[in-house]
Amino acid sequence: MKALVFHGSGKSAWEDVADPGIQDATDAIVRVDAVTICGTDLHILKGDLPEVRPGTVLGHEAVGEVVEVGSDVRTVRPGDRVLVSCITACGRCRYCREGSYGQCSAGGGWILGHLIDGTQAEYVRVPHADLSTYALRGAVDSKDAVLLADIFPTAYEVGVLNGRVRPADTVVVVGAGPIGLAAIASARFYTPERIIAVDPAPARLDAAKRLGADAVASAGDEAEQLVADLTEGFGADVVIEAVGVPASFEACTRMVRPGGHVANVGVHGKPATLHLEDLWIKNVTITTGLVDTYSTPTLLRMMAAGQLPTSSLVTHTFPMDAMEEAYEVFARAADTGALKVVLGGPQHDALTIRTP
Repeated sequence: MKALVFHGSGKSAWEDVADPGIQDATDAIVRVDAVTICGTDLHILKGDLPEVRPGTVLGHEAVGEVVEVGSDVRTVRPGDRVLVSCITACGRCRYCREGSYGQCSAGGGWILGHLIDGTQAEYVRVPHADLSTYALRGAVDSKDAVLLADIFPTAYEVGVLNGRVRPADTVVVVGAGPIGLAAIASARFYTPERIIAVDPAPARLDAAKRLGADAVASAGDEAEQLVADLTEGFGADVVIEAVGVPASFEACTRMVRPGGHVANVGVHGKPATLHLEDLWIKNVTITTGLVDTYSTPTLLRMMAAGQLPTSSLVTHTFPMDAMEEAYEVFARAADTGALKVVLGGPQHDALTIRTP
């Protein structure tokens, strides 16, 4: 089959690799119909995640059809159309029993495209398939559904819920890429007084407005002054970091009010300074997190009901064999205007009913 293979910092190729096969009784093999590229994939290519070994197939988000299952798989079978989650969960370890699937200690967590071969391929092996895939209704468009493999659960759980967004809050989202935009959309579930989006790219600020941001600002002093002006100098109740660079994290800690929350979502490849000389007295809560995807069933129901703006985040579509071009477009988002790129993604117009 063809797959996008990581060959070390700055190197990858769409090339021939061996087809995946069942290795454990809980595995499923999925034919990939739609896949997308994550900002984390760009971090891998920059060398920010040295645990990713050269030779690994990248990608951790997909929609596809199950073609083979192991003997212990009970909830999916060949022919089922599924969402492949970015998080793999055994369901039995201590962390899974607590609902912390991202920390699964029995061969799960974030492993696809990280510790094992991932989804940017024609076929993918999905371990612990019963809890790591989600059945899709036939009428759901693949290019919409694939956004629920990672960005919406991540933005909602690690950003909005960890940040404890409440009615009448002032929420600042630093970074208006796909994760930040999904955070803006899902923060609206809780009727904050205002949402402020911060990003240096005008096109992304325009997208933030369309998705519900009430005010926007470029990064730096302009953003901090806007937050101060709109909150009478108090600062924001919740600040969501969705970039993953030291400067943006440190700006978040300056914009939050005493007693507020900073929810870090961004993937950091370099150390950031925690200014405890200023923060120790302010009762600020700072959270970090890898998504657990416990919210995926809820988000799937919301998407099916038309309550998630998934389509508006997809700016570019490509055939699967244009993977390298899609990476270039996504990596040059400031020039191309790319938000989320989707490869493949046939549309399903008929509802498939599975009989016993």
